[in-house]
Amino acid sequence: MTATAPTAPTAPTTPTGTTLVIGATGTTGSRTTAHLVAAGQRVKAGSRRATPLPGTDPVRFDWYDPSSFGDAVAGADRVYLVPPVGDPDPAAVMLPFLERARAAGVRRAVLLSSSAIIEGGPAVGQVHRALPGLFDEWAVLRPSWFMQNFTGTHAHADGVRADGVIRTAAGTGRVGFVDADDIAAVAARALTDDRAPDTDLVLTGPQALSHDDIAALLTEVTGRTVVHHQLAYEDMRDRLAAVMPSEFATMLAAMDRSIAEGAEDRTTDTVHRLTGRPPHDFRTVVVRELSGGAAPAGVTPTSSAV
Repeated sequence: MTATAPTAPTAPTTPTGTTLVIGATGTTGSRTTAHLVAAGQRVKAGSRRATPLPGTDPVRFDWYDPSSFGDAVAGADRVYLVPPVGDPDPAAVMLPFLERARAAGVRRAVLLSSSAIIEGGPAVGQVHRALPGLFDEWAVLRPSWFMQNFTGTHAHADGVRADGVIRTAAGTGRVGFVDADDIAAVAARALTDDRAPDTDLVLTGPQALSHDDIAALLTEVTGRTVVHHQLAYEDMRDRLAAVMPSEFATMLAAMDRSIAEGAEDRTTDTVHRLTGRPPHDFRTVVVRELSGGAAPAGVTPTSSAV
């Protein structure tokens, strides 16, 4: 299902403030940082090691170390929020930070969530629910599963590289996979446009694809055979639980089961509406990122859920 026709995006604001990007070395954080810098915005690049990034002020940030919060938010009036990876209860560490950020002068917050998690739902859904009560200007980005899951540092990409296999419990269900660069382009607009979206935004690519479709496209573009192995929900849950907390593994396996039942078989016009251009298709992303045989350098995963 596709939403109404896109309208022209409003012009971004001039660089009158500073944006703290949390997870600035991650999949969406690094790209959001690059978009903001290219637009002339001032950026504090938050990461656990305060990694220097071109055009930014690097700052140490660790969700589990509140002593890092003060320096990170100092002088910032906007923040891009990437939740802690693999934490089944991110609100426990995120809400105290958000209260501190508001007190320090942050007026706009843009949260990275997931199309599979509604307001008030599990994990980051609790942060989604709290955000409008904390900030007058806000947005929640709810992207579908990342295309970079098959080209970057995700378990699916590892499986493709190791033995040419994608393993899911998603059956033949289809997903509107989205390019992380499109997510970042929307994030940059949500952070800098004169008016914040003040809503949640479901982000997808231009078409919904099954994991069998993904395997076929990877095979065609790379010349290496890739197949999709369909697992039972229980087998997927146990496989994930071997490498992450069981509660989070159960949630991810349940998301796969929801895909099999059709929950993610949709597309939206959000990327086009906010950026003024259509979203990238999966073939374009694979050619861009795998034609040289390597994933983008210096990128770390932001979420196992998407």
